Amino acid sequence: MQSILAVDDSASMRKMVSFTLTGAGFHVVEAVDGQDALEKAQNHAIDLVLTDQNMPRLDGLGLTRKLREHPKFKTTPILILTTESSDLMKQAGRAAGATGWLVKPFDPGRLIEVIQKVIR
Repeated sequence: MQSILAVDDSASMRKMVSFTLTGAGFHVVEAVDGQDALEKAQNHAIDLVLTDQNMPRLDGLGLTRKLREHPKFKTTPILILTTESSDLMKQAGRAAGATGWLVKPFDPGRLIEVIQKVIR
């Protein structure tokens, strides 16, 4: 079973994402912010990271940059799921190493479709 690290400071958003992903057959590891996600990423086998952008302690772009520094996460797909939709933010996401950018509110079917395209 493939594991997805779902990172969001909103408990209700984490629950919605987790519900959607487990329903599609994925194992979900939840993290409350980028710092928590970094710690959990070291202790779990992660096949994909799905992160919010705006979070305390470490935001989505910061998390993406830090994960990309580790050989273990050089090629792991990282999707940013956020309310941010400006082209500038999307460019910053690509520059940080994000695989893709999805805007909230998300369509569960579309989320699964995108994940299945990029996950190994």
